[in-house]
Amino acid sequence: MSENLRNYINEKKNRLMHEFANILEIPEDIFLNMPKITFIGSIQVYIENHRGVIEYTSEKLRVAVTGGEIEILGEDLVLKNILPDELLLEGKIKSMELNQ
Repeated sequence: MSENLRNYINEKKNRLMHEFANILEIPEDIFLNMPKITFIGSIQVYIENHRGVIEYTSEKLRVAVTGGEIEILGEDLVLKNILPDELLLEGKIKSMELNQ
């Protein structure tokens, strides 16, 4: 299958899933298993619907999510809580990037 055809099929699938979620009035983050990220200032990050920790140091956290990964950079980072689909990170958070 060509790359263009694969992209076209994925776009149609995503559009249908979004429309289906809207019709059923289901929040898209739940229906599509999208990550939900909540910041509390620059000292705490709460991530829901993650797919696992890829890398963790006191300066960096990389987490797998549907469609890519989230990278958080900072100082004195500490994973305070980690569950199968949610985690809590504390420290001096400097940046967050979503890589797809």
